[in-house]
Amino acid sequence: MSRVGLKDVAEAAGVSITTVSHVLNETPHVRVSPQTRQRVQDVAARLNYRPNRMARGLRTRSSGMIGLLTEEIATTPHAGRIILGAQEAASRHNLTLAIINSALMADADERREDVNALLDRHVDGIIYATVYHDVVSPPAELRSVPAVLIGARDRAGQVPSVVPDEQQGAHDAVLALAAAGHRRIAFAGNSDDVPATRGRRVGYLTGMAAAGLTVDPDLIADAESEPLGGHESASRLLAAAEPPTAIFCYNDRMAMGVYRALNDRGLRIPEDLSVIGFDDQQPIASGLFPGLTTVALPHYEMGAWAVESLAAQLAGTPTDGGSQPLRLPCPLVTRSSVAPVRTGPPSP
Repeated sequence: MSRVGLKDVAEAAGVSITTVSHVLNETPHVRVSPQTRQRVQDVAARLNYRPNRMARGLRTRSSGMIGLLTEEIATTPHAGRIILGAQEAASRHNLTLAIINSALMADADERREDVNALLDRHVDGIIYATVYHDVVSPPAELRSVPAVLIGARDRAGQVPSVVPDEQQGAHDAVLALAAAGHRRIAFAGNSDDVPATRGRRVGYLTGMAAAGLTVDPDLIADAESEPLGGHESASRLLAAAEPPTAIFCYNDRMAMGVYRALNDRGLRIPEDLSVIGFDDQQPIASGLFPGLTTVALPHYEMGAWAVESLAAQLAGTPTDGGSQPLRLPCPLVTRSSVAPVRTGPPSP
């Protein structure tokens, strides 16, 4: 079956090919009666007309395609939400998303090759997504087209970017524990010095201050941001002279280890001790028993914002560059791991 073209739509609608082109391409400042416009649209839909993007690209020098270059994010648990947000936003703007998954430890030449692979496909813009919230130096070739960063800030301050508001998320988690009556709130932190570590630690401290609580150094225990590290942190925290009644964890993986440490000591969550994680990583957060109250990273929203930002750039809307990233809220997801404080702290 041959492809339906403008000529076929024009003949079926009883109008000229030029009129069909103006209607389907939404050409501005061209007068077409509402009745004719509707008739052309109805016929195009009935005939299943699809625009020839290649031909249109040759005329407009626009491919209608944007690239998503990732640092192994396509293999992480969070990737699906970023990609879904980007795809749905791209669809709203009639754009196609092309994805290249770069190795996490790729060197500068490999990243340059990945960018050039997208440019060879004549993408109109590129989204560069990183696994970790960090400061990066993307390949210079990235700046040859409109570009946006997800999850990182451009070291040169030239590429617009969007990151999660780690500090606000941690702040809100501490306030939620304080609202439940907890006063000795511990922090099981990450020992790696990355922006997320610093942001969540600052959020813990500001949350404690906002709740009028004193920070006890004995209630901060850093370790590897994995279940084993969470177990280690919880063991140290519970050995304090005055143990905590609640633990805020750097991430959900550490919260897994905290759960195990509490179970080892015969302590119940949340009856004996409340726990909050960070990331809302599935299936961990909802799969733990009881379900883990946690802070969600705005992956879908970041993916959608990146495409919206690119679409604005492609439409000629100026941007502020990347000196200060847009910080998107990290909402608290309430499950069953937080309860009002007991009359006394738990005893191991």
